[in-house]
Amino acid sequence: MTDIAALRKSYERAELDETASAADPLQQFSLWFQQALDGQVPEPNAMTLATVGSNGRPSTRIVLVKGFDARGLVWFTNYQSHKGRELAGAPFAALQFHWVELERVVRIEGAVEKVSDEESDAYYHSRPLDSRLGAWASPQSEVISSRAVLVANAAKAAVKYGIHPPRPPHWGGYRLVPDTWEFWQGRKSRLHDRLHYRLDGGVWVRERLAP
Repeated sequence: MTDIAALRKSYERAELDETASAADPLQQFSLWFQQALDGQVPEPNAMTLATVGSNGRPSTRIVLVKGFDARGLVWFTNYQSHKGRELAGAPFAALQFHWVELERVVRIEGAVEKVSDEESDAYYHSRPLDSRLGAWASPQSEVISSRAVLVANAAKAAVKYGIHPPRPPHWGGYRLVPDTWEFWQGRKSRLHDRLHYRLDGGVWVRERLAP
């Protein structure tokens, strides 16, 4: 078996300097996201979403960001899922992007709110038909007896709604409104670059953190 403790990598692709980074974290994120797209990073919009339950225990899962602007970052899911229930009880979350090929990580934290029905409708109807039916078929995070349950539910939804299924009332978008950002660039000798942005009186303050 491979000696896991001996696994190491030297990060030497790039650097992140205060003088070469944006004063606004959204601008910095937009730049890095575009570079991830240009670099053909696999699933550049994949991010880890961390929430906390009523028992105080955190949980994580991978979701896909489907939009971001000055209002925040948006993803879509089942409101009745495990993460949906946790967000209902504690409407705060943390996001993390890990672009391995670029040796970069972006961490974002903030309050979470549901997007408008209009935004959820617009995205839902832009999805492939199978995905729209899947939103009706899956009782997300619930125990099911077998995959056959999902297949049967999808078939029932197809018969009931045809090619124009409406958006399920339990499905829609969330928006994380950032109050902190961190941009991590891997560097040689584990002396990584970490730039942290925090809101102070409505103004973003940029600080360097020790790796």
